[in-house]
Amino acid sequence: MSYIFAPPPVVSAPIAGAAERFPVHRIYCVGSNYLAHAQEMGRSGREPPVFFLKPADALLPVEAGGTGAMPYPSLTHNLHHEVELVVAIGAGGRDIDSALALEHVFGYAVGLDMTRRDLQSEMKKRSAPWCIGKGFDHAAPLGPITPSARAGAIGAAEIALRVNGQERQRSPLSQMIWSVPEIIAHLSAAWTLCPGDLIFTGTPAGVGPVERGDLMEASCTGLEPLRVRVS
Repeated sequence: MSYIFAPPPVVSAPIAGAAERFPVHRIYCVGSNYLAHAQEMGRSGREPPVFFLKPADALLPVEAGGTGAMPYPSLTHNLHHEVELVVAIGAGGRDIDSALALEHVFGYAVGLDMTRRDLQSEMKKRSAPWCIGKGFDHAAPLGPITPSARAGAIGAAEIALRVNGQERQRSPLSQMIWSVPEIIAHLSAAWTLCPGDLIFTGTPAGVGPVERGDLMEASCTGLEPLRVRVS
């Protein structure tokens, strides 16, 4: 088969402790999935989950022990951090039962759902799609993926984010409104999940702005940490 120009390279993420990499198919995101953050954003609680997508090539994969460089994006003066547990799908399917959902998970990672908040807010006022606020270049920094068998009891883990050494976000994952199995069940009713899909599962309270030069350090119990500097 021939093409009129060279196809883009496969987007991939590092796997903790392995030479192989995780090829990325799609990036799904869950909005307002912690009660305190949902209230920050004007929601009340356990409404049906809100899903949106980022392009696969918005991924900014960061190697273990490294520090990713995220260019400050264009068109915004209000870039926000949102630390999130990311689920890496290893076995696809449709209409997956929540009781079987974890069988479809390859592993977990810490990620950042970076947001051009001013542009997102403007789109909300106009009842327009959020793509410009969420789907820009480098909008999805991701640390190494830890396989499920090595991740421990992820439901009992805690996620946190520090910016320039100061804590901004911290929450037990048990505070998610929709659990990982429930998210997978909901998503697979709307889309056929495929190996290589990533699911950003929502952020706790404490989201806020970052500036050029800021260092973001994200962590989650049992997973490789993620370090990203805004440039």
